[in-house]
Amino acid sequence: MTDPGISVVICVYTEDRWEDILAAVSSVRAQSYPALETLLVVDHNPALKDRLDREYKETEGIRVLPNAGPRGLSAGRNTGIAASLGEVIAFLDDDAVAERDWLRRFAEGYADPRVMAVGGRTEPVWASGRRPAWFPEEFDWVVGCTYKGLPPGRVRVRNVLGGNASFRRTAFEAAGGFATGIGRDGDRRPLGCEETELCIRLTRARPDAVLLIDDRAVIHHRVPAPREHFAYFRTRAYAEGLSKALVARSVGARKGLESERRYTTRVLPAGVAHGLRDALLARPGGAGRAGAIVAGVLTAAGGYVVGRVRARRGGATFSSAPVPGAPMSRADARARAGSAGGTHE
Repeated sequence: MTDPGISVVICVYTEDRWEDILAAVSSVRAQSYPALETLLVVDHNPALKDRLDREYKETEGIRVLPNAGPRGLSAGRNTGIAASLGEVIAFLDDDAVAERDWLRRFAEGYADPRVMAVGGRTEPVWASGRRPAWFPEEFDWVVGCTYKGLPPGRVRVRNVLGGNASFRRTAFEAAGGFATGIGRDGDRRPLGCEETELCIRLTRARPDAVLLIDDRAVIHHRVPAPREHFAYFRTRAYAEGLSKALVARSVGARKGLESERRYTTRVLPAGVAHGLRDALLARPGGAGRAGAIVAGVLTAAGGYVVGRVRARRGGATFSSAPVPGAPMSRADARARAGSAGGTHE
């Protein structure tokens, strides 16, 4: 099988992340496995789009386009999918940088034709320079990073994590796009789980599909100072509960909470035990980590209950958008990219 052409989609929404956006694009351009193209999808911010147009006007292989759907990350990703040229579409957060072999590791995963998605490992870059002593690694998903409890190596998973992930184009043709109404919408409540819902939908549409995480496909995700505080931790945990309720409504509670059951019954109790042990040994942060895990579980559970009640009352809605585009050969993609200014060698 020939190496797949990979389009990289970076969704952006605010000029406050200008330097982060430039760093993200630079990390894609420095890949050992070159991207076919990089698409910057701007979420209803004309000033940011104009600025990016000027910045990359003469840069080959980079396209700037507006979100063609409703405000939010899911619609932005769907816009990028529909406009992309590659056989594989990879997603990178706008405040993250990818290591040099990021796309190469993704490409290796697709040597197996059954593989429909490959994700990677996301490491936090704390604004204060180090992890807060109270912040448990088991809850690194709160700041968009790989959390303790995920298996190491290249392993089969239920779902990939959206800020560091890739999908075959045929995955979207089988399952549709990201559901709008689940994920993030600018600076509103930090919802998530849109990639979880999509991955479950994908494996229902394609029971033979294999989804992988390869922890050698590494990105480094910036954690701004406000997200190092317990107030954000609690808000994000509550929002996760709300999001999980929407996922359960879409795909059923059994499948929607399958991975979470192991996480809450095995990984988190072990984390509490380790925190209490460290507290007894007078190690810094042990009691705080144990307390944060308990608080996080209770807060997420509360969000889930509220979300389920809202869903039953019809107060929470979302939709799964179809994404157009037929599969293409690498040669066709390269030919189209040539006319659009993209290259992949």
